[in-house]
Amino acid sequence: AEAAGRRLWDAADLTWPPQGENVLFLVTNFIATIQQAQGTCPESPSVLDGMCTEDADCPMGNPVVHGNGIKTGKCLMFNATCSTCEIYGWCPVENGTLPRKLLLAETENFTLFIKNTVHFTKFNFSKCNTLQTTDPSYFKTCTYDPIFNPSCPVFRVRDMVEAAGENFGDLALLGGSIRVLIEWNCDLDRAAAQCQPQYSFSLQDTRYNFRTASYYWGSQQQLYRNLLKLYGIRFDVSVHGQAGKFSIVPTAVSFGTSIAFFGAATMVCDLVLLYLDAKADLYWKEKFEEVR
Repeated sequence: AEAAGRRLWDAADLTWPPQGENVLFLVTNFIATIQQAQGTCPESPSVLDGMCTEDADCPMGNPVVHGNGIKTGKCLMFNATCSTCEIYGWCPVENGTLPRKLLLAETENFTLFIKNTVHFTKFNFSKCNTLQTTDPSYFKTCTYDPIFNPSCPVFRVRDMVEAAGENFGDLALLGGSIRVLIEWNCDLDRAAAQCQPQYSFSLQDTRYNFRTASYYWGSQQQLYRNLLKLYGIRFDVSVHGQAGKFSIVPTAVSFGTSIAFFGAATMVCDLVLLYLDAKADLYWKEKFEEVR
């Protein structure tokens, strides 16, 4: 709108990463570009369409493909070795230098509490994956272990990544996505305590990141923002389940079907032996007795 003034809207302004109901994103690394304001500045030399040698290479009004703004028509010296087109957008342009050292390395010791309840409505059966305990400190001190502590739904991040076959340091540097699968396979003829979930972890993708920004007003009523490119691990939780229980009705139906099947099988065998087999006469004499 005209009343809003001249402003360029980029990916951080227009999009928000869809997290979903069963998704958690854990930030493990980031790139910060602080105190950006709307104005003019040279494009980043990492953007191919922003490179130039003269003003004619930067036609005014054209957006920089995969860049950070709109060309103003000028070609500027970015540094002593290269020139780039001047743009109008959020300036200075995003810092593209990724830290070689993981900035949030301690996130490997974070824990995720995953609470899940399964309902088998046909059998009027419900079960939660948390241990039924009156100890208020249990969930604050326990950590999931498939052998020694399978009823504790508190998972250490590093253990989850390693269970998916990855090294935490390598995955956390540029981000990735891990699927957490909870499977309920229950025999309801047994005690309810034996109906326990099985957890598995698998790597879905590597290199996961998105941009987000926080906005504030400066002392001269100038709008500023801090731009963050966030790298991290996305945990996608899914639940599968099936249950079974003995019932006389389907058992009787299956039994009757089996009897009918064997009856039909006997008839087919008789037809083959009586009419198609080479020794049909011999079989006929053994099966039937002629009375005169």
